[in-house]
Amino acid sequence: MSQAAAGSGRRPPGPPARARKLGDRIAEIVAELLERRIKDPRLGFVTVTEARLTGDLREATVYYTVYGSDDEVAGTVAALASATGLIRSEVGRQTGLKHTPSISFTRDTVPDTARGIEDLVAKAKAADEQVAAAREGAVPAGDPDPYRKPADEDDDTDDDDTGDDAET
Repeated sequence: MSQAAAGSGRRPPGPPARARKLGDRIAEIVAELLERRIKDPRLGFVTVTEARLTGDLREATVYYTVYGSDDEVAGTVAALASATGLIRSEVGRQTGLKHTPSISFTRDTVPDTARGIEDLVAKAKAADEQVAAAREGAVPAGDPDPYRKPADEDDDTDDDDTGDDAET
């Protein structure tokens, strides 16, 4: 891509299209393997969320989530580490690449972060409801309308009459 095309704002920077497509395919392959072929009892309820490849297609990072306790998460990490060789060979067989990318597994923290944000929003909503309940029936201190009002129109018309006579 030339510098003019790169700076023109046509496409946001990121991995090449081939790497994105191959990452999607690898995520499908890994999810299918975890569901059907890998029978490790340590493997918990795993969901493959995404797979990302480097631009040179040499390294793949598979992101996953695990539902369960900390012990189940630790067991799943161990099961994925022991099955990495089988998964890599199957990815190479199904994709037909000349060089099969090395595969690493990383726990996806987006659901945990989203859950934390949802908890904070719920706390803020409860605090807003408490403020609204305390505000109910309250009256303002001082004048009910603290803003200045314009002077009477009768005073304005007298000044205009004298000003018009002076100009003529």
